[in-house]
Amino acid sequence: MQHTRLQRHLLIAGVALLVGCGDRSPTDDSAQGDAPALIQAAEHGDISALNALLTDRGEPDVRDACQWTPLMKAALNGHLAVVERLVAAGATLDAEDSGGYTALMLAASNDHAAVVDYLATRGARLDHQEGTQGFTALIWAAKLGHAATIETLLRHGADTALADHTGRTAAERAAEEGFPDIAAKIEAAAGA
Repeated sequence: MQHTRLQRHLLIAGVALLVGCGDRSPTDDSAQGDAPALIQAAEHGDISALNALLTDRGEPDVRDACQWTPLMKAALNGHLAVVERLVAAGATLDAEDSGGYTALMLAASNDHAAVVDYLATRGARLDHQEGTQGFTALIWAAKLGHAATIETLLRHGADTALADHTGRTAAERAAEEGFPDIAAKIEAAAGA
């Protein structure tokens, strides 16, 4: 299922609200003045600016007011080359924002399967649960019907049995949201 640009921005805004970032979307231009330059470069996928900033400062884990890192912003927006550069510079794979979200979770919630694959291959925690709803990357992807990301997470061994704070698993969330094929795929992986 392809999300329109508006749906994607609404999803990003929803994630921002869940993680306690107030009423500003992470991509809201009014928030740009508060974000360190490295975070802005990562969010926009500007590898040239990112390289210059990393050369000048060398610290890949700067944070904004919501505790987002450049890696989180790059993952959220699917900028694989930026993600790779930040990891090479020593970015913390499993850094958490104020709601407990990680870069891998943000990539999964926006169906950036290539970023999820890269982070998982580098050792990012697949089964981390964020603090607001207890979602994992697999639960997020299942709830939103992101088939490619689900396949990636399952291939890397994501735990299909983990439940969120309401007791629902990824398969149950997929079924609730009208994605029976995805629910069946997750259940098949659980039985394997």
